[in-house]
Amino acid sequence: MINKVEVIEFELSEEYIHLIKLLKLLGLVESGADAKIAVEEGEVKFNGEIEFRKRKKIRSGDSVLFGNTQIQII
Repeated sequence: MINKVEVIEFELSEEYIHLIKLLKLLGLVESGADAKIAVEEGEVKFNGEIEFRKRKKIRSGDSVLFGNTQIQII
């Protein structure tokens, strides 16, 4: 069985957003603590690579994958 990936476009209102804030804002995690744990455990990919930096600055043109959700930053 193939897992279907949901694609979300997120438009930045500032120059960047921190990775954990993005996950929380989109409701992909219940809390900031859950977002930190997900990143620490290598569950998040940034532009195709596993990302361990919780405060990684996500900018326009970047892509984040968490579970079955692909986030395109515009």
